[in-house]
Amino acid sequence: MYVAVKGGEAAIANAHALLADRRRGDRSVPALRLDQIVEQLALGVDRVMSEGSLYDRELAALAIVQARGDMIEAIFLVRAYRTTLPRFGYTNAIDTGAMLVERRVSATYKDLPGGQLLGPTFDYTHRLLDPELAAGGDVAEPLQRPGEAEAMPRVSAILAREGLIEPDGEMPQDHVPGDITREPLEFPMARDIRLQALSRGDEGFLLALGYSTQRGYARNHPFVGEVRIGEVELELDVPELPFTVPLGCVRVTECQMVNQFKGSAKAPPQFTRGYGLVFGQSERKAMAMALCDRALRASEFGEDVVAAAQDEEFVISHSDNVQATGFVEHLKLPHYVDFQAELDLVRRMRAEHDARENAGKAEEKREAAE
Repeated sequence: MYVAVKGGEAAIANAHALLADRRRGDRSVPALRLDQIVEQLALGVDRVMSEGSLYDRELAALAIVQARGDMIEAIFLVRAYRTTLPRFGYTNAIDTGAMLVERRVSATYKDLPGGQLLGPTFDYTHRLLDPELAAGGDVAEPLQRPGEAEAMPRVSAILAREGLIEPDGEMPQDHVPGDITREPLEFPMARDIRLQALSRGDEGFLLALGYSTQRGYARNHPFVGEVRIGEVELELDVPELPFTVPLGCVRVTECQMVNQFKGSAKAPPQFTRGYGLVFGQSERKAMAMALCDRALRASEFGEDVVAAAQDEEFVISHSDNVQATGFVEHLKLPHYVDFQAELDLVRRMRAEHDARENAGKAEEKREAAE
C-alpha cells in the first residue's frame, strides 16, 4: 500500500474536485445525457461493454462520461461495477445461426443464401470530415426493403458440405466451460478459456497482433468467411421449469476466418477456422480476435510457433488493457524508498568508477614521468 505524503488527503480531495470541474467543462454548454451517448456514440459504448464484460448500454455510457472519454478508464469502471453484481446462473450458448441479422458480408462467396447485407458501415465512406454534422441538421430515414427474412447459413457450413473445412467440433457433454472472471488463468489454456480472454482483450493490441500475422509473422493467409452483426436471444435453464426461459436479446458481432492448411500426418489439406465474437457492433475487434485465435492454434495443427501472435502466454498475458494500465501507471505512484536505494547504489558505483579512473590516470602520469 502506498502512503501519501503529509497533507496528501487534502491534495487528493482537491484533485477530485478539479477532475469533476474539468469533466463538466464550460457550464454554458449543456451537459451530456446518457441517452445521447448511447444513441450517438454507440460504437464507443459497444467497446466498453465488450472489454468491460458487462452488457448494459446505460452503464457503459455513464462510465464514458465519468472517465471523460478515456475508454480504458471507462472499461475499468465497468469491470469494477460488475464485481458487485449477483450472479444467478449461466445462459445457454447463443445460436448465432438464428441471429436477426443487421449486417452480413463475406469475402469468399459473392452469392450466398440469404444474400449479403451491407448494414451500417464505414467501409464505403470517403473518410472526409462532414461539416454538416456540426450543424446538427436532420438526417434522412434509411430505406427499408419489405420482405420476409431468409435463412442465412454460415459460410463454414457451405464448405463443410464438401468436407473442405475442419469440423466445427462438438462440446463434450461433461465439459463445463471455464470462467476467467472467477478462476485464475493457467497455461496452456483450453480454447474456450482463450476465446474468453481474447473477447475482452484490448482491441488495439489484438489488431496489431492480427496485422502481424498477415505480414508474415505466423504464415497466416486468411479469408473473411463471414462477418455478421445482429441480435441473438439469451435463454436460461431453470431447474424448476421444464422449458428454457428467454431473458432478452443482445447485439453481437461474429467473425469466422477461413485459413489455409496444407495438412499433416493426422489431417488432410483443408481450410481451418479462426473465430471471433464480441458484444455490440465491433467487426474490427471480432476480425482481429479471429486472426489471433487461428494463430494461437498453431500447436494444434503441428505448425511451428515462431511469432508473437502464436505464443499463448505472451498474447493472453498482455491483452488485458486494465491489467496493462495498472502495471504501467503504477510507476507514477511514490517509489521513494526504492529510488533512494538505487540512488545510493549508483552513487557508490560512480564513486568506485571515478576512483578507478583517477588511479589509472595517476599511474599513466607516473609512467610518463619515468
